[in-house]
Amino acid sequence: MQSPKPCSATSTSLHSHFVPDENNWEETMSSWRTLLLRIGNKCPEYGGSADVKEHIDTCYGVVRRELEHSAGDISSFLIECAEGLPHKIPLLGTVIGLLNLENEDFVKGVVETTQTRFQEALDSGNCDRIRVLMRFLTALMCSKVLQPASLVVAFETLLSSAATTVDEEKGNPSWQARGDFFVTCILSCLPWGGSELAEQVPEEMERVMVGVEAYLSIRTHNTDIGLSFFEDDDDLSAGEKDFLEDLWDRIKFLSSNGWKADSVPRPHLAFEAQLVGGKAHEFGPINAPEQPEPLSQLSGITYGREKHNAELKYPQRIRRLNIFPTGKSEVRFWSFYQLIQASRKECASNMVGLPVPFRYEYLMAETLFAQLLLLPQPPFRPLYYTLVIMDLCKALPGAFPAVVAGAVRALFEKIADLDMECRNRLILWFSHHLSNFQFIWPWEEWAYVLDLPKWAPQRVFVQEVLEREVRLSYWEKVKQSIENAPALEELLPPKGSPNFKYSVEDGREKTEYHAISAELSNKVKGRATAREVIAWIEETVLPAHGFESTLSVIVQTLLDIGSKSFTHLITVLERYGQVITRLCPDLEKQILLIAEVSSYWENSTQMTALAIDRMMGYRLLSNLAIIKWVFSPPNIEQFHISDRPWEILGNAISKTYNRMSDLRKEVLSLKKNVLVAEEAAARAKAELDASESKLTLMNGEPVMGDSPVKMKRLKSHADKAKEEEESVRDSLDTKEALLARATVENEELFLALYKNFSSVLKERLPDASKAQTLRDLKSTQGDEMAVDTDQPSTMEVDDENGGAKKSQSNGEGGSSNIYNIGEKEQWCLSTLGYIKSFSRQYASELWSHIEKLDAEVLTHDVHPLFRRAVYSGLRRPMNELSSE
Repeated sequence: MQSPKPCSATSTSLHSHFVPDENNWEETMSSWRTLLLRIGNKCPEYGGSADVKEHIDTCYGVVRRELEHSAGDISSFLIECAEGLPHKIPLLGTVIGLLNLENEDFVKGVVETTQTRFQEALDSGNCDRIRVLMRFLTALMCSKVLQPASLVVAFETLLSSAATTVDEEKGNPSWQARGDFFVTCILSCLPWGGSELAEQVPEEMERVMVGVEAYLSIRTHNTDIGLSFFEDDDDLSAGEKDFLEDLWDRIKFLSSNGWKADSVPRPHLAFEAQLVGGKAHEFGPINAPEQPEPLSQLSGITYGREKHNAELKYPQRIRRLNIFPTGKSEVRFWSFYQLIQASRKECASNMVGLPVPFRYEYLMAETLFAQLLLLPQPPFRPLYYTLVIMDLCKALPGAFPAVVAGAVRALFEKIADLDMECRNRLILWFSHHLSNFQFIWPWEEWAYVLDLPKWAPQRVFVQEVLEREVRLSYWEKVKQSIENAPALEELLPPKGSPNFKYSVEDGREKTEYHAISAELSNKVKGRATAREVIAWIEETVLPAHGFESTLSVIVQTLLDIGSKSFTHLITVLERYGQVITRLCPDLEKQILLIAEVSSYWENSTQMTALAIDRMMGYRLLSNLAIIKWVFSPPNIEQFHISDRPWEILGNAISKTYNRMSDLRKEVLSLKKNVLVAEEAAARAKAELDASESKLTLMNGEPVMGDSPVKMKRLKSHADKAKEEEESVRDSLDTKEALLARATVENEELFLALYKNFSSVLKERLPDASKAQTLRDLKSTQGDEMAVDTDQPSTMEVDDENGGAKKSQSNGEGGSSNIYNIGEKEQWCLSTLGYIKSFSRQYASELWSHIEKLDAEVLTHDVHPLFRRAVYSGLRRPMNELSSE
């Protein structure tokens, strides 16, 4: 299931346009560009040296010589390097500081360009660029390039904006995410520049600290409800410090410790005697973005909808996932680098060569997994992390593969607690990762899952990983990979051969339906048209055999003809889709159609999902039919033991959402085109009017109008421009009508989905008085889970005050073969997990229909656990119902 990305999360490198193929460095890059990009790396360009001071000296010397010829290019490239390689900002800042000693005008230009780009980032809400450029400005201040007071003014401008935003009278508190983001950016600069600010402008620095304290006193405590890696954390997070409060405590500790943080590189100190002679430049004033419109009415729904929009634009920080025991707390400041934002090859290369004085393989793995599993979505597509981890394993074969394996084991141990969406991402990543390493894994370590109930999350995880591996390879290959644990073959999916009811192979007894199937096959081979097949069915087959038998033989035969490959399937659907449309025009018949597809491909979840997805794409199936089929009794019984129904349901919702997104983009584009067409038509009309009003001489007599030839040309141009405007308007009207219809269908889809969820949960959840939280639900059946105390978990998740807490296992531990959560309870846990996941992924759509959802589904008598799952996904407070 794919949902939209927040606008500030970059899906491509900030500097990918200037990073060449590393195999062609010598041919495509001048030496100064190469040196700037590779500074801090142990590489041939620096003679294999890892000495940072030598790197800075060498780079500075080469760049200084090139200033006379390439000053403009160097200025732009320095800023691009800072944006694209943020972990090298301290080194780049030092180089610029040394250049400032030689050419003040050049460096002044760098500062002015940085200011311009910073203002543009603020105006556009580009969070990544805002964060990185603030770090860059701090580095320039440390290198005596920027006046400390100028940096403080920038800090105070953003602080003032943040305070106004959360002020109930002057601002819009629902947009607190923006204020928190600005303050977070300020605080995350202080480990790098707090010492210099405290030394050079102590009063101004104290003013900033007081301003942050004041902001924290008026903002609302933020919880991680709906965004925690582990389900139980939602119940625990309310009383803990949130991210900004925790960061503020760490900054205060640093301040009291003299701003000493061994993990923060400070290369400028090695050149301090030289840099002090440079001229510090002023950083012009910046303008904070305009404040959001105040809330017209302070209702829970209005506030929640605005809060959701704010968090889309200013997403929350990367949540820490401490898979391994942590060292000194200041090492955690490296988490603010997040993942190096570069092309995946550059990312791996840069992570291998980070200029830090400690071993960081474990922190690197934690950072990657924290981003891969980040909710509501990772900054990059999941495939990006697969490739980066693969590259790192190959670049560090002696260290990183073992670290990754340790992370997988720790996550597997706590898979029962893991958020359902995180679990699915982990399955997809792990299966893909193993496919790149010959499917090698010590499966014997996990063979004990066969002793667990079929609904135990660890067992289901292994089963789904193996199923995904088969998709990426073939059944025999995956079977061979588990030869050290042959019993796990029980969890392999069936061989993906079709289950064709009307096959004449294997000596099956032939019936009249086999004859009909053979006749249809011959018609298809003979290139019979869809109309001819429809006529044959209606005249010959339907009257004699009834609808259900006719549907079965026709659909199964067409699927069998298209079973050789995906291309064959597409060809059959394109050529004979009208046959299916004629047979299944309404919802109930489409449900029977899906059942036949599922029956034919019962041995292949992948092909079932693909066939249904393609049929929906060709409008042979409606999304409502898919939902109704997914919630049929046979599928409901699989909710906790297989991802098959969830994958099909997710595809249907995703496709519907993508259609809506495409229509919205088309409408937006057409509105812009209408404006352009209006302007063009107005200009053409103005030119024609001017020409018509012009006095000219014809045969010596003054007449109104230009020459006939010119008038004809201008009139033709004006008419054509008017026609173009009308054509674009017609296209816009058509698309807006389609969007309006799609919006209604979208509302029907989500109402049907959540009504079905509510209905099936109502039948299975325990009485509300006995189960108000997930913990209550887990304890409703059986005794507490026996945990093997000889194998304690190494999985830790940071709480918000900087400590580490153990993630509680809900029934599985180490190599224990006991799982004491009953099947009914696990069914409820799995279903609630998916409800939360769908609500989170499609929160924007749900908020647009929230009044209808509240009125028809989330009523006062709905089960609290169902409400909690939906509200968590929407990040909506549970107390909102009573407050409205």
